[in-house]
Amino acid sequence: MPREFSRTERVGEQIHRELAELIQRELKDPRVGMITLSGVEVSRDFGHAKIWFTVFGEAEAAREAQAGLQHAAGFLRRELARRMRLRVVPELHFHYDDTQARGAHLTALIDQAIADDESKHQDGDSGLTEEK
Repeated sequence: MPREFSRTERVGEQIHRELAELIQRELKDPRVGMITLSGVEVSRDFGHAKIWFTVFGEAEAAREAQAGLQHAAGFLRRELARRMRLRVVPELHFHYDDTQARGAHLTALIDQAIADDESKHQDGDSGLTEEK
């Protein structure tokens, strides 16, 4: 049986699609650059929307992109109002989604731990001789 989606989820998905297109085609702020919207969470009263984004680059690029997006939030909200038929268009709040960066960091730590463990194992095996 298919899962029923709430109205806030449907509105969030529509906002996600519309914002992705607006940012790509209409937003001219050089601070924003190449970003990917990773999720939209709309409050139950449709008053606020958290928009999660990722950006290719260092932490400085993420801070600049977030500043550019917050600066353009009024423009983006106005354009959403033109494109969507909502009584209330939510106030937009942009947040950097660092899960990919944290995942890559954790993967690197795990790989380093495995490499250290293997090198200790090899060093310990080289001095052992089997006696019968």
